[in-house]
Amino acid sequence: MKELSLNILDIAQNSLRAGAAHVEIALADRADGLRALTVTDDGSGMDAALLSRVTDPFSTTRTTRPVGLGLPLLKLAAEQTGGTLTVESRTAADARPGEAFAAGSAHGTRVTATFDPRHIDCVPLGDVAATVVTLLQGDPGVSFRFSFALCGMAEPFTLDTEQMRAALGGEVPLNAPEVLVWAGECVREALQGAFDAGQEQAGEP
Repeated sequence: MKELSLNILDIAQNSLRAGAAHVEIALADRADGLRALTVTDDGSGMDAALLSRVTDPFSTTRTTRPVGLGLPLLKLAAEQTGGTLTVESRTAADARPGEAFAAGSAHGTRVTATFDPRHIDCVPLGDVAATVVTLLQGDPGVSFRFSFALCGMAEPFTLDTEQMRAALGGEVPLNAPEVLVWAGECVREALQGAFDAGQEQAGEP
């Protein structure tokens, strides 16, 4: 995939297909210079057998948890910049005390990918706002939490659909056109500084 926003959409859709009611998506620039993407859900999770093969598109089965090429491509995108991909997952049957996924669930999946944004092969952010809008539009009943803390941003930004529902009072659905426009504009405005910083690093005007 040519943009990180498309990786985010693909991994989040894996979460939705696994029956997740809560999906947490975080994108942050760390002190060590790496950019970390984390997608956590409270879906059905994967057993140990599938988890061991989850980044191999030729041995992954779609009958237990649909994954396809998304994770292998994300792994490739991370590793070609010197980053890594880790996948943690638990089913309800193999849940462990003290281990929590989205919304404190004992089962679910956490995907973490790191990238070096200074590397020439690092994929651009892409249209993250469009990804957010697509997820809200397609699954308004799911609770999403989007968190961004990237270099160049004026301050960290979080968009939490549970807070949005509370503010709307249940009178307007999250996939109402005016809500989607507002959400997209908020994300674009919050990330604009990161885009500007990225263009400067790349030597673009």
